[in-house]
Amino acid sequence: MPTAHTATPPLTTAGLTPFSIHNDHALFRVNRGVPIREALAHVSDLLHLSKLLAEDAAMERGTDRYAWASHYLQEMSKAVIDDVVKVLGAAQRR
Repeated sequence: MPTAHTATPPLTTAGLTPFSIHNDHALFRVNRGVPIREALAHVSDLLHLSKLLAEDAAMERGTDRYAWASHYLQEMSKAVIDDVVKVLGAAQRR
């Protein structure tokens, strides 16, 4: 007798990863429930912009604002990727 196939829900962000930490307090946190595919697509865009800003900062004088913008985009990107890695690790342990 065939069993009913239950669709597994798509993996989503866990919302466990903070970023922009000041005085041991997170100012921001990755939001819970974002589909992983969408989160990674957004991270790709953030890292692309960060790369462009870092290139500008390296080539022009007086562009420390580009370097700081790149730094914060990288910090956000890392938090999203770390959150996705936590979800994927938990899914593998099941």
